Amino acid sequence: MRAPQVVRDENLPDRVTIYEVGPRDGLQNESTVVPLETKAEFVRRLVAAGLPVVEATSFVHPRWVPQLADAAELLDLLGDLEGFDVDAVPLPVLVPNERGLDRAIEKGVRHVAIFGSATETFAQRNLNRSLDEQLAMFEPTVRRAREAGMDVRAYVSMCFGDPWEGPVPVEQVVGVGKRLFDLGASQLSLGDTIGVGTPGHVGALLRGFNDAGLPNESLAMHFHDTYGQALSNTQAALRAGVTTFDASTGGLGGCPYAKSATGNLATEDLVWMLDGLGIETGVDLEQLVETSVWMADQLGRPSPSRVVAALSGA
Repeated sequence: MRAPQVVRDENLPDRVTIYEVGPRDGLQNESTVVPLETKAEFVRRLVAAGLPVVEATSFVHPRWVPQLADAAELLDLLGDLEGFDVDAVPLPVLVPNERGLDRAIEKGVRHVAIFGSATETFAQRNLNRSLDEQLAMFEPTVRRAREAGMDVRAYVSMCFGDPWEGPVPVEQVVGVGKRLFDLGASQLSLGDTIGVGTPGHVGALLRGFNDAGLPNESLAMHFHDTYGQALSNTQAALRAGVTTFDASTGGLGGCPYAKSATGNLATEDLVWMLDGLGIETGVDLEQLVETSVWMADQLGRPSPSRVVAALSGA
């Protein structure tokens, strides 16, 4: 079969937005640096497949993430690609601080993201800041971005568990996440960075945010499939009313500062499930699989996506 049989569930949303993170969150974790031209072609193919948002890169210091050291050059190359409209869909970039924001402003970026932590240990390891210090660092970044007319997304990581601290209380995640959102973000992405979340935990976390005044329309979910729970957790979030989900084509990625953070939820696996539920995404699954097979060839290894393997005969 090339597509699932559609069985609509009237209790689920009619449409979902897939926020593609492969070019940034996927490639940042590669052991080798992917050539600039390959990155640009990856982004082009993802947009052509119908993904409505493609997070292109990060303006983090090259010393920390050398795989994305060519962020400015990538944006320039995308602007020069024949037949590619850089304004066709949002191409957000991650900005870790004001220096990163300065570079984004210089390149005319209109959508940026910040990346915070729900736990003290990961804030220290990833940002070299305490929980409170990370918020103080982000405040001028978000304020200046909004003043420049940019849309700002906020990620909060370690929402379901931390490899150093263990379980993370729901109220702690809600407290940190709401403070990040209240800086001026338009959306808060809740990350299961090490993939330990389960459906009941997803529901409890979403209720916590709802009770704190953040509606599901302001929330996105970012699942990792370390324990095979990503699609189950997605369905739990769908039933709660969430309609934006982060995913990475081919299941690329993880987090370079959390070694147990294996691959992201594969975009193809997500699209197959959503197609079967009759939920619109605007994504051409066949074209997406072709892109994953192509990228797997560039990286020299097969995609971990089950759907890619099934549809490509890998």
